[in-house]
Amino acid sequence: MKPMLATRIDEPFDSEEWIFEKKFDGFRALAHKNKKVELLSRNSRSFNKRFPEIVAEIQLLPGSFVLDGEIVVIQKGKERFQLLQNYQTDRIGTAYYYLFDILSYKGKDLTFLPLIRRRAILYAFLKKYPCRHLRFSKEVNAKGKAFFEKAKKQGWEGIIAKKKNSLYQQTRSREWLKIKSHLRQEFVIGGYTAPRGSRENFGALLVGVYENKKLRYAGHVGGGFNRALLQRIYKELRKHVSLTSPFINEPRPNERVVWLKPKLVCEVSFAEWTQSGILRQPIFQGMRPDKPARQVVREYD
Repeated sequence: MKPMLATRIDEPFDSEEWIFEKKFDGFRALAHKNKKVELLSRNSRSFNKRFPEIVAEIQLLPGSFVLDGEIVVIQKGKERFQLLQNYQTDRIGTAYYYLFDILSYKGKDLTFLPLIRRRAILYAFLKKYPCRHLRFSKEVNAKGKAFFEKAKKQGWEGIIAKKKNSLYQQTRSREWLKIKSHLRQEFVIGGYTAPRGSRENFGALLVGVYENKKLRYAGHVGGGFNRALLQRIYKELRKHVSLTSPFINEPRPNERVVWLKPKLVCEVSFAEWTQSGILRQPIFQGMRPDKPARQVVREYD
């Protein structure tokens, strides 16, 4: 199955026909259990080895089912996206799987049921079999504007709005909406520059977004890295070296460029888009192995 995706809008709203949830800063994942558990990303990569404690708890739950949720790593009460990147090796913080939907249960397809009915089934299921690493994603009814203000005060990435009677669609829909509290989205990495001065491994990532099935250059990201992160990412970059640029518009950085096949995705926060479609003040947030490169498009106008 493919996960249902939300459409971005600019402003929060109030409506009795909608519920609102926290937008988690983590990896979207579908959990399939028949006899064994498969914890899969949006592009069907397995998370089983990365989050074995979550897989083990899902395995203990009775019956067969498909669950939908977001994996986050929490340290000292806060979500840490950077810790999520290397959780498999570092084991810093605690991983949790926040569940917000159930798509099938005991062989029965539930996607044709309205959202509020599916969530009621999910809540009853999790309440009956409580686990440490599995949590139910609570909702707020109708009051989206106030909930969005809370999101900004708490430093959340934003909120998700879902129509109460929405059926589960394995595509992007306007019955699920996302409202972000700051400018932040995914970008495809198309190259990197040589390091300058005392910096090691690489200087900046050259990133872009897909536009009419072509990768358009959107800027270079040099902030947000420490020494260990530069080294780890560099090892991954070297696996995708290409002789030609993947961008339809040619970047003009100040340093020598190594081009990459457009396979890797990262998340970047930024101040704004310029009129020429380039990012201002971009800061690297983390790699996104859960996001398919071909689905990365410009979210903000």
